[in-house]
Amino acid sequence: VVMANPTSKNWYVLKAIGGKEKKAAENIDAEIRRRGMEDLVGQAVVPVEKVYQQRNGKKVQKELVLYSGYVFVECNLTPEVQAVLSNVPNIISFLTVGKEKPQAMTSAEVSRMIGKMDETQDETQDLAVPYVQGETVKVIDGPFNGFSGVIEDVNEERKKLSVMVKIFGRKTPLELSYAQVEKDV
Repeated sequence: VVMANPTSKNWYVLKAIGGKEKKAAENIDAEIRRRGMEDLVGQAVVPVEKVYQQRNGKKVQKELVLYSGYVFVECNLTPEVQAVLSNVPNIISFLTVGKEKPQAMTSAEVSRMIGKMDETQDETQDLAVPYVQGETVKVIDGPFNGFSGVIEDVNEERKKLSVMVKIFGRKTPLELSYAQVEKDV
């Protein structure tokens, strides 16, 4: 159990109406500013990850909420702060264990939550458009530069493709990164 230092801020979890997490975080920020409680409440965070999708032949960036129905808030949880945050529009309540008062998140939980968000922010814009099985690609890098092949398998996590390429009349499987191929038009 983490004991709260009366002057320090800890992270707490608020349950929010699903799909309204970002609006709830904006409402928290606005209410804290309106009441002049910035010294007691730091930031309200909704961790998101950026994903890229194909829409009408264009690469579109979209933000997905990582923890649907939750807002994370950094605050010194006084009874007044708890009352104010509990009554913000789109907030249901604090996440509690049983009927106890809200528990602060451990530093490991916070770093995992914020770390996950930071990892997704760091991913560069030049991520290739996800490829699909059965699609024909052309190798643009490495010893098989210029060869074309059909995607047998896609590993999105590692950003690798298994491509079946015809070399000297025989089909040969190659493992290639997204950066080593381009869509064959």
